[in-house]
Amino acid sequence: MTHFSSRIILSAILMSGYACFVQAQQVMEEHDVFPTRLETDIPYRIPAITTASNGDLIAVADYRYCRMDIGFAGTGDGRIDLRARISKDNGHTWQPHFTIVKGKGRALDAFHTGFGDPCIIADKNSSKVFLLSCAGNVSFPAGTREKHQGIAIMHSEDNGQTWSEPKDIAENIYGMFDNCKRGPVRAMFIGSGKIHQSRYTKVDKYYRLYCSNLVTDVNGERLNYVLYSDDFGNNWNVLGEKDDVPIINGDEPKVEELPDGRIVISSRCGGGRLFNIFEFENKEKATGKWGKQAFSGAENNGTTAKSNACNGEILVLPVIRISDKKQTNLVLQSVPFGPGRTNVGIYYKELGDKSAYDTPANFAKDWNGSIQASALPSAYSTMTLQADNTIGFLFEEETYCSSWGGGYTIKYQKYSIEGITNGAYKIDVKNVK
Repeated sequence: MTHFSSRIILSAILMSGYACFVQAQQVMEEHDVFPTRLETDIPYRIPAITTASNGDLIAVADYRYCRMDIGFAGTGDGRIDLRARISKDNGHTWQPHFTIVKGKGRALDAFHTGFGDPCIIADKNSSKVFLLSCAGNVSFPAGTREKHQGIAIMHSEDNGQTWSEPKDIAENIYGMFDNCKRGPVRAMFIGSGKIHQSRYTKVDKYYRLYCSNLVTDVNGERLNYVLYSDDFGNNWNVLGEKDDVPIINGDEPKVEELPDGRIVISSRCGGGRLFNIFEFENKEKATGKWGKQAFSGAENNGTTAKSNACNGEILVLPVIRISDKKQTNLVLQSVPFGPGRTNVGIYYKELGDKSAYDTPANFAKDWNGSIQASALPSAYSTMTLQADNTIGFLFEEETYCSSWGGGYTIKYQKYSIEGITNGAYKIDVKNVK
């Protein structure tokens, strides 16, 4: 695999015990969208980003008064808010922070204690935006069928400017697994970052939404399923048969569509990612079956995350190969390159010949290259295709202080496809959907 860094190191200084680099970049824009500058600041974590139909970028993150994940606050009140910022010029400037939903702490009720780990999507044909998050005061590891985290949904009708009150839909989703072989499930949350809206499948008013959850089954095993909604997030179903599990022993997952319309799930695991692909029998009815999950990492020239397992993002795009002007497709996958949670970056692979992605095993191997986005300790990441056909990349970085304080600075970077691939590809504007 060809690896290269987009940054040329000019000099180094020490900051908070780490070497921090002043660099010339192929990054087109870079901003601290949610900064955590001092150990005493209320820290940020868990980025999510989407592009609204009017071109606005909507970035969301946890604002952790309790400095911990949901349910881990100990004797604290457990409050976590969801905060947002909007850019109206493709990431060049950002409007002031505002709160989507406030955690109320334990003084009110369990569901409203805190809201965290957001995932978001803006409808491509309207001003609607949909947001899911964890909620409550029960940690994921401590969850039971009777007492577990909530799953909060919030809607915006004005491209993310204002939001509905949170509604808990956890019981509806948990209930779908009660009568399957691995149910009832003990605990669950939806993978943070990007919810995927289909490019190909439209049912009534909306293109289908896909997200993926991490569950602990009745025997304590961790599994990933894919959920879909045909009414823009109000009601959800399981993709495929409930006993046909896409990922076993996975972690935080993401979903995308391949160029032929099949669904790919990408799950966090030690050393890289786990992938699987759903083959449709009937797209409108969402019937079909999953393949055999495959590992992607150093052993097969894949999406290597050295000495770490971390949340990342997957994105598929139409591109033109510059060397021969051929139309093709590219998949991006972000992870910390490592070692450990450091050096976040983006891997890429051409999806030209069908043999590159006909099976999960072929999809997982032989990625073409990578670009490094950070030279610091860095962790969760997500991305979106912007209205100007560039990539908006949002990730956690210890820019100013250590994550031991419970948070990171959430940094935004803007890339062209040419910049990510060292000039090998450019976005195929005519085929963007």
